[in-house]
Amino acid sequence: MAGLSRAGSTSSLLIMFLCFFSFSEARDYLVGGKPDAWTIPSSQADSLNQWAQSSRFLVGDSLVWKFDAEKDSVLQVTKKDYVNCNTSSPIEEYKDGNTKVKLEQSGPYYFISGAEGHCEKGQKLIVVVISHKHRGIHSISPAPSPAEVEGPAIAPSSGATSFNGGLMVAVGVLVGFVLV
Repeated sequence: MAGLSRAGSTSSLLIMFLCFFSFSEARDYLVGGKPDAWTIPSSQADSLNQWAQSSRFLVGDSLVWKFDAEKDSVLQVTKKDYVNCNTSSPIEEYKDGNTKVKLEQSGPYYFISGAEGHCEKGQKLIVVVISHKHRGIHSISPAPSPAEVEGPAIAPSSGATSFNGGLMVAVGVLVGFVLV
């Protein structure tokens, strides 16, 4: 009987290790969730910021853009240039149409279209990146406050519920193994 308990403990430790290891993997996010998302949004609901608020970005993750390189580009800019749609002095400029940007530090990242007039029509994106140490069970990537960015306020979404549910299932499975 002691051998069975030890096997159950070993199994539960292995499962717990695998659960935590899988939560820390860096991920690639296709911007907007589809290849043709880097365009002028047809409505506020179609905004890439709506998409970004429904995701949780961690240090080490990457954003991937797919776009027509002959017609557009992606510019990483400062907050001020984001608000003003200033394309003249980007931090980085991506023109290849298949762009991958690694999110190497926590905080906000600002991106705008390099095509003339597109940013003013809403083709822009703010991504807030959180560090692994701040990712706790109840962590929510904060959306920029309306005071930080001019434009209509967007209600924050909470993806934490699904994370909590998944974590609770994993903990329940682990407890079940320990009790067996």
